[in-house]
Amino acid sequence: MEITFFDEQDKIELTQQMKEAVKAALGAAERDAGVAACVNLLFTDDEGICALNREFRGIDSATDVLSFPAYELGELLEDSLDEIDAEYIDGRLFLGDIAVSLERAVRQAEEYGHGLVRETAFLALHGTLHLLGYDHMTEQDERQMTGKQRELLDSVSIGRDMDG
Repeated sequence: MEITFFDEQDKIELTQQMKEAVKAALGAAERDAGVAACVNLLFTDDEGICALNREFRGIDSATDVLSFPAYELGELLEDSLDEIDAEYIDGRLFLGDIAVSLERAVRQAEEYGHGLVRETAFLALHGTLHLLGYDHMTEQDERQMTGKQRELLDSVSIGRDMDG
């Protein structure tokens, strides 16, 4: 598994926990779908994520995380591999790009009463799960995605009490 980081915010000390969370999701993809995968992860601010949201989604507002999947998946990646025109980079399936607003993550960590490390790791993981075909548009999909997030965060010991 491979994660390429782009840090516009010079907060590189936060990347280890994010890397562990994203690696947990990519590891799950490797176990479930039998394929090594890679993603790009951008750390930006509210202005940067607003520009991405406006350009690619037509929504002129900031958000916490955006995912840009490389493939249109109607179901989870593990059930869709035969139906996509897969792009491999150094032998790894490229899943897409994730952008995280660290500015928004700071506010949300405070609002939710947990540390910044936990919030940024959660957002990076959440974005990765979207690239793997998880979603939260229906109640059932949301339960599935929430359960997977909890399972993967627990697997790398990233809890709500993490400071940062």
